Formats: sequence, structure tokens, C-alpha cells
Amino acid sequence: MSEILRQPAEKSHAAELAALAAGDTGPRPPGWALSPRLVVTYLMGGKAADGTAITPKYVGDKRLIETAVATLATDRALLLLGVPGTAKSWVSEHLAAAITGDSTMIVQCTAGTDENQVRYGWNYAQLLAHGPSRDALVPTPLMRAMETGKLCRFEELTRMGSDVQDTLITVLSEKMMPIPELNDAVYAARGFNIIATANNRDKGVNELSSALKRRFNVVVLPLPDSADEEIAIIVKRVGEMARSLDLPAPKNVAEEVARVVAIFRELRSGSTEDGKVALKSPSGGLSTAEAIAVMVGGISQATFFNNGALTPETLAANVIGAVVKDPVQDRAVLGEYLETVLKKRRGFEGYYASLTDLI
Repeated sequence: MSEILRQPAEKSHAAELAALAAGDTGPRPPGWALSPRLVVTYLMGGKAADGTAITPKYVGDKRLIETAVATLATDRALLLLGVPGTAKSWVSEHLAAAITGDSTMIVQCTAGTDENQVRYGWNYAQLLAHGPSRDALVPTPLMRAMETGKLCRFEELTRMGSDVQDTLITVLSEKMMPIPELNDAVYAARGFNIIATANNRDKGVNELSSALKRRFNVVVLPLPDSADEEIAIIVKRVGEMARSLDLPAPKNVAEEVARVVAIFRELRSGSTEDGKVALKSPSGGLSTAEAIAVMVGGISQATFFNNGALTPETLAANVIGAVVKDPVQDRAVLGEYLETVLKKRRGFEGYYASLTDLI
């Protein structure tokens, strides 16, 4: 068992990538480790030429992944857009792993991200001792990706200030990064491109300028269409995460996932599944990712404090943590849902009792 908590995709799925590469006879764009067709196979699942089973990394419309891969084979950057929990970061990581074999060149965008973290920084000891030079320059993931012809990932691009976002315009337009302090520039090697992710529900969003938007091809990743599809995604990811954390997965995981998903989908949509009762929605998104976190938290609690039994009682606190982001508004929304819907629903008695006790 590895001591590393989480391996990058290219290491955790190294056997699958090697099997695909060994039988890959398709045309590859410059710098790509796999042909575009097999990149899609790696993301969507299938079989390698030698019969190796390729597990699906994304459950959804194959055409969206084909569009994303085709975009990265051109000189246009890719923007994965969607609400929280639509697997944007997951898809971004696996695309980078399959295309260049390195998903670690990543810039996590925040309100505090500045130009030095996007373009390049300086080793100030070297700078003071010898003045500006290439030895004193500290390359960012973006600069390293340009020099090596790989993909650079920008996570939550719209969290970064608009003026910092626009530092990417020259890189995307000219495929070069000027270094005015050295009267020099870094020119992108073939194979370089950018994958960015952004969500449209974040209250801290800084809209992309029209100039920057034009340089991205946007692929919108939707929430799962059906409850069955969402349940399948959650069961798969919960199983993977439980194994990585050495948590035994209880036998009733799928049943409890179905119940949690039913609660989340109704609160998220603002109506019951049959459409007969209108509901107030909480302030949070109640995404698929949050449902996964609820289940993993519940399994952990069941393992250590409930003799391994996954019950509504072990999940209730995690459900409240996901739903109640605003302690006043969301608590009232959940309370109303419990009394008008869950109290009368067969099979959810344990959730009604446990959630009512905690709120």
C-alpha cells in the first residue's frame, strides 16, 4: 500500500495508459502520448488492444469528451464549464494524464493569485546577488508546460482576478510569454495547451473578459440527467475513495446512496421527484461531489463508531453539513422539507428521525 494519500491520475492508472499506448496505431498530435481516439477510450472506458479493461473515468455524454479532446488537438485552449460537482477537475486531470502523461502542472486560482504565480517568479537571493538572469527566474507550471510542450491546468479560473486572468491572453494568442526584465521570451513547444475549469454558481466569480473568452473553446459539463446515472457515479467514486482510505464499504452503500441522492435532487430542483410539491432550495448547490463527500464521511463514521453499519444516523450529520450552509435560511428550508415530504415517505423514516433530532 502506497504511503501517498492520492496519486496523480497518470500513476494510479499507469497500467491502463500503458496498455492503450502499446496498441495505439492511430495518428497522434505532436507531444501526445495517445491518439485522440484512445484518449476518449481512456476517459469513457472500453478495452485496450490487448484486452485490458479500461475503467470509465467520466459517466456522461461521449460527444462532450470528444469535443474536449478535439479542441486540445488544435491551438485553442479548453474551458470546462459547469456547476459545482460536474467532474470538471476530474476530467481535466485525466485529460492531461492521457494526453501528456503529466497532470501535475496545475495553477489553483484564488482571489489571492497574482501574476507571479501565473507567469514566473524570482529567486530573490539570486536576484540580489547577480541581478536578473534565467538562473534567478522561478518558472511557474504554465512556463514549464510551455517549455516542455505539455498541458497546464487552471482550476477555477474565474476565482482569479480579471486583471490576472488577462495575463493569459498573450500566451494563448502568440504562444509565447515575454520576460521584459531579460529582454527575452519563452516560446511554447508543440503540444502545449491550457485546460481551464470554471463554475457559474460561485458568488466570487470574476467574469472572463471577452478577449479571453474568444481564446477558449467552452465545453459545458452538465449535472447527471437521471437519478440512476447520478447514483452510479456516486457508488463508483465512493468505492474508489473507500479503498484508497482503507475503509470497508458496507453492503448497503448503493441503497443509502439512492436515498441521499433523492433528497439532494429534490432540494436542488425545488420540487419533489413527481413534481407535485414545490420546495424551497438551500443556498448551496448540493452537487454530486457533495453527495460523495456525505457518503465517504458516513462510511468513516460507521467504520469507527458504529461497528461498520451504515445507517441514517451515521449519515445525518454529514447530510446537514452539506445542506445547511446558511445556519438560518438553510435550516428552515431543510426543516420544511422534512415535515412536508420526508415525514410521509416510506423508507426514509430513519432519515426523518435522525435529521429532525439534529436540526
